[in-house]
Amino acid sequence: MFEIRLVLHAVSLVAAMAALVATSTAGAAPPYAVTEEREPCAEHDPLRRPFFGDTHVHTAYSFDAATQNTRNTPRDAYRFAKGERVGLQPYDGDGNALRSAQLARPLDFTMLSDHAELLGEIRICSTPGHPGYDSDICWIFQNLGQVALPPLGMRGIAMRERFNFCGKNGQACLAAARDTWSDIRAAAEEAYDRSAACSFTSFVGYEWTASVDAGVNLHRNVLFRNERVPDYPPSWVDTGSAAALWDALQRDCIEGIDGCEVLTIPHNSNLSGNALMFAAAGLRSGRDVNLPVSESEARTRQRLEPLIEIMQHKGDSECALSGDTTDEACGFEKLPYDSFAGASNDFQTGSAAAPAARASMVREALKKGLVLEQQLGVNPLKYGIIASTDSHLGTPGLTREDDPKGHGGAGRAASGSLPVGLPDSIEYNPGGLAVVWAEENSRDSLYSALARKETYGTSGTRPVVRFFGGWEYGDDLCQAKNFAERGYAGGVPMGGDLPQPAEGAGSPAFAVSALRDPGAPRRPGTALQQIQVVKGWVEDGKPREKVYTVAGGENGASVDLETCEPRGKGADALCSVWRDPAFRADEHAFYYARVLENPTCRWSQHLCSEAGVRCDEPETVGPGYAACCAESHRPTVRERAWTSPIWYEPR
Repeated sequence: MFEIRLVLHAVSLVAAMAALVATSTAGAAPPYAVTEEREPCAEHDPLRRPFFGDTHVHTAYSFDAATQNTRNTPRDAYRFAKGERVGLQPYDGDGNALRSAQLARPLDFTMLSDHAELLGEIRICSTPGHPGYDSDICWIFQNLGQVALPPLGMRGIAMRERFNFCGKNGQACLAAARDTWSDIRAAAEEAYDRSAACSFTSFVGYEWTASVDAGVNLHRNVLFRNERVPDYPPSWVDTGSAAALWDALQRDCIEGIDGCEVLTIPHNSNLSGNALMFAAAGLRSGRDVNLPVSESEARTRQRLEPLIEIMQHKGDSECALSGDTTDEACGFEKLPYDSFAGASNDFQTGSAAAPAARASMVREALKKGLVLEQQLGVNPLKYGIIASTDSHLGTPGLTREDDPKGHGGAGRAASGSLPVGLPDSIEYNPGGLAVVWAEENSRDSLYSALARKETYGTSGTRPVVRFFGGWEYGDDLCQAKNFAERGYAGGVPMGGDLPQPAEGAGSPAFAVSALRDPGAPRRPGTALQQIQVVKGWVEDGKPREKVYTVAGGENGASVDLETCEPRGKGADALCSVWRDPAFRADEHAFYYARVLENPTCRWSQHLCSEAGVRCDEPETVGPGYAACCAESHRPTVRERAWTSPIWYEPR
């Protein structure tokens, strides 16, 4: 308990200092454009604070969530993000939820990402009296639930076609989609706290659900800065490539509406086949994998796509073991297949499926970006890092391993009674969170931070991580009370570009600090194990990488798999000023920090343990719990955080 009190004291001290700074700078112009009308936030910290959120959430307006019996609307999702209890599937015969959930710690911000594809079709199938309501596909949707998912997905995603009931040129479905989009926008406006309290920020957004060949993923979430957005969200049906999506957003938002700003966030590169996510943006199928990337495209991608989602419930996409990647931590939460088609293989019995390609991982994309920068003069894959849940229950931030609910649209369908056994497929996880360092909890401040990439992602916990790079940081920086102030003054934060060194400056220094997640009442956070810095660079035209442990280290911590009690000690705080011992001023490079916590029980092991499963005693393995004893089951998890990189570019 002493360690928890110590962390809580540190967090309280930071908050108190922020309030003092905010008071002393009241009335000063913010360092970002102000594009909205709202009360000024009472708390404004020029040294910035971490805000925790989720930018990938599906509700009953998404075709896959709806066919899995999810009933939470956007308004329900926002209520959940703010800490209210909401119902979850399944339901009894009277439509009452048989289970529910509530966040112990509300989120600071949320963006809902319902699929633009089939947005109108689901509205029509759910609206009695509409001419399309009595169509065959709508009857299947209304009466057979999950059975409707394949034909809906095949028509709207794989074939990129409208159903006949959509009418000429799809106008009926387009009109219905606009109605649903208006409702999504209204829900976001209602949820946004425009008062001086600045307690919660909602962003208007959606998911662009591109899929090519046999379920190869090219999905992006689309996030708008403010309430000024197009009256229709461009979908995969309307725009057949990422380049076409950016053209539509440029035309309909940036140029078409005064004050409209937007960015796109790719996710699940682990399911993009052989790295199609990172191929030319004009790609429309796997046959286009070798399309050249132009300088113009590279600049557009860097401008409109500054971030990538490194983790969510369908797996981690940081790195994969092979080649010169010998980093054992890369084995974290990997799906055993490389596309959505692979998910149809029986994971629990080990049916053959192509594993995710190393080239599809974010670390490889960052290295590829350095190579392209040398060729084009601009880096199109200069990604900052976030994570999110991809919940299909309308439950932003539902990431607790010790109280898993599953994720609905991606997991098992259930209706009419409580599900037996595990609530989700064993290869999935509860998902992650996006963290933004911003001056205040407002759309303008948060969006500006997202655009400049001062962000990090976590695997679901809430450690506080800062990462700075510069040339003259002293070794005493970790002991300084003004760590952040000196970090900004002497260099750049995560997401930034190292300034050119002065003559004879030597190697760059990186200051990284992590405070353990303080946890929630009666649920303390997990101690920290180590901080690592991951370096990528180009040497003789080829990408290279190396991982350095800069604070803490392997500490022998473990967990009792029967009780899920942690064993061993860890740190409440870790900090280091590290200098690259192999720096070369003529090489392009990036650096990002990774913070690892001590191991804990994975969500599945919590449930297996509670059910009394003992794999050496077959009679204890009840219905729905066979996966507990599968060879592929991972009983423990080492939660983590990944910062956005800091880049170095030679003169």
